[in-house]
Amino acid sequence: MKKNLNSIAIVFLFAIGLFSCSKSDTSTIVMVAPTPVTATVKDLMADTVLGLDPKSGMPYSAGKYTFYSIENNKIISNADSASNKWDLAFASTKILINGGTSGSGLGGAFIYKGLFDDLKTIPVDSNFNVDNSPASFAITTGSGKGWYTYDGANNLITPIAGRVLVIKTASGKYAKIEILSYYKGGVTLSPSATDADKLTKQRYYTFRYTYQPNGTKTF
Repeated sequence: MKKNLNSIAIVFLFAIGLFSCSKSDTSTIVMVAPTPVTATVKDLMADTVLGLDPKSGMPYSAGKYTFYSIENNKIISNADSASNKWDLAFASTKILINGGTSGSGLGGAFIYKGLFDDLKTIPVDSNFNVDNSPASFAITTGSGKGWYTYDGANNLITPIAGRVLVIKTASGKYAKIEILSYYKGGVTLSPSATDADKLTKQRYYTFRYTYQPNGTKTF
């Protein structure tokens, strides 16, 4: 009987030891929300000029958009233009979003007037527009109406300071974009630049953006 009691005691103490070890070794898993992703895209080609039409003297191009994924920070093949893989499409000064008449995604956009770094949270009363071609586009086109001005005398496109593109991606998440340059090399050309440079170095976007992968409107 005494031997049996000793065996029971040993088993009881062993069980307590296992419970203590198990309890102390338990880890608490804390879920951390994804932080905003910031990137700079340089010299993104946007239907660049191929030459001058011999009859009209006007520049001509291939007439194709460059499709871009903000979420994945990469160019998307034109073969996937009907998909939700892209968020923005660039051709000359026109920028499309993946929504409305331009795509099947949840995309939308509006132009925020203010500094890029100061936009910490998208205002609650913001209205995300969609493309409604040919009547209107979410990212407004035309000199002084959207993100750029056109200097006809010097034939130059210049981004307007304090204009931020606020984007809803194809999947319904949010990003903010500041276009820095429309010319190859990331710097707006001088008015004294050659006509050849103004022709061949245009339609190369350099821009920076912040994308929020967790679906909130806070950057």
